[in-house]
Order: sequence, then structure tokens, then C-alpha cells
Amino acid sequence: MTIDLANETDVAVDLDEIHDCARYAMDAMFVHPNVELSIRIIDEAAMETLHVQWMDLEGPTDVMSFPMDELTPGREGALSDEGMLGDIVLCPTVAAAQASATGHDTMEELLLLTVHGVLHLLGYDHAEAEERLEMFELQRTILLTYLASRGRSVEAGTIRIAPPSGRE
Repeated sequence: MTIDLANETDVAVDLDEIHDCARYAMDAMFVHPNVELSIRIIDEAAMETLHVQWMDLEGPTDVMSFPMDELTPGREGALSDEGMLGDIVLCPTVAAAQASATGHDTMEELLLLTVHGVLHLLGYDHAEAEERLEMFELQRTILLTYLASRGRSVEAGTIRIAPPSGRE
């Protein structure tokens, strides 16, 4: 897998950890190893511009995903198609505020948002209650197993599985 990362802010972000989490999420979803993904870390002004342009919503948000080749997850024994998965854009200052409000650290929030972005790129959504339940349970499972694989113990109840009210 090719994962291109860039931090376009002055905020210190562990890009290696975001890379590893994205790769873990794609492996968990049986994404083909020849898939390409781009992750950008941007400031609130840039995120607000994208949020208005693509969602017609004011203010910055935490994560946005832009699928390219409309890939879908694979399954054991049958990987996804090859291609361009798409772009994930993260805003660390919005993530930090959300992390503070929910009682976990900013990096955990950025990892959660990375998994969330990967799932959106693979066609998951949460507009309907049934979709929401499926996506957020999958997101929670991937994040908790990723953190456990890194030797990090996180109390399951401290990981937010849904976006804050009114956000996406």
C-alpha cells in the first residue's frame, strides 16, 4: 500500500502512527496492497474552506474523505480491487477540542478519525440508523484492536464511536 502523508500545519502530529493506523484499517478491510491513499493534516481555515465547498456547511470539521476509484472492502480470500482509494483530510485542532471534550488524548482522536476516513472511502456511511450502527461498531473494533496491537490499553468506554452532535 502506498500511503502519502503530509502535515501542512504547525501542530506536531505523529505521522508514523497515523500511517500505521491507516494501514491496519485497510488490512482489516482486506484492501489490496496496491491501493493508494493520501492523508493531509490541515489547519482550521483550510478545513473550513473544504467543508463549505464540498458539504455547504460553515466552520471547520474534524475529518473529510474524498473517494477516488470507489473501491469497496474485500473479504478474506478476496481482496478489494486495486486503485486509488482517495484522500483523507484531518484537522488536528478540531480533533484536539473533541478529544478534550470526550476525555481521551488528541492522538487517539486522530487515529479514530483516520479509521473513520478509511471506512468512508470504502463506501461506509452513517446517514441512516442501520448504516450508522454498522460503521461505528466496525470503526470501534478496528481502532481498539489497532491500539491493542500497539500495546496500548484503552478503556473501551473512553473511545467515542460517533461524531459529536452536529458534526461530520
